[in-house]
Amino acid sequence: MDDHLLIAKAISSMVRNMAHFEVLYEAENGSVLINKFKTRDSVPDIVLLDISMPIMDGFQTAQWLQEKYPTVKILVLSMQDDEDSVIKMIKYGVKGYLHKNTPPAELEKALTNVTEQGIYFPNWATSIVLQTISNNKHKKLITSDEKLSHRELEFLHYACTELTYKEIADQMCCSPRTVEGYRDALFDKLNIKTRTGLAMFAVKAGIVKL
Repeated sequence: MDDHLLIAKAISSMVRNMAHFEVLYEAENGSVLINKFKTRDSVPDIVLLDISMPIMDGFQTAQWLQEKYPTVKILVLSMQDDEDSVIKMIKYGVKGYLHKNTPPAELEKALTNVTEQGIYFPNWATSIVLQTISNNKHKKLITSDEKLSHRELEFLHYACTELTYKEIADQMCCSPRTVEGYRDALFDKLNIKTRTGLAMFAVKAGIVKL
């Protein structure tokens, strides 16, 4: 049996032991997954996706899912934890990123958070994203988005750095409470619950260019 299918079955067995989740099927690569999507009536809420797969890898699969099934949440489970891989997958709309050595308890936590909050990135992945954004010199604010005010966009720009909320308030020449107001307004408008989620939105929407 192919190693990738063996790994998929092992992960499936792990998920089946979790109380609130069920497995619809396994796929050893992206091409097989596409065929299953096309030939079955049921589409999963979450896809656990590896990057290193034969025939059609995780990058290609995530891009296809983003285009064809944007409501399906992708949780990456991969040995590739480098900056380029994490950022590229975020651009393809993934909702979480885990190392393949993640223990079952964290995998269950990630699945629960993706289901309930829409996102799960452990500290190491969040640090990669924020550092990449902070180090990039070609940040761009979008001021034509009518849903967000200029000050909300300015806050979103700072939220994608590693500044604390108090430091953001100093940069924006306002009080910490006002900054919290911008944050809460964005949480409400964008249906996002975490600062990491705001950073993911900013990257995907092109508010911050990587």
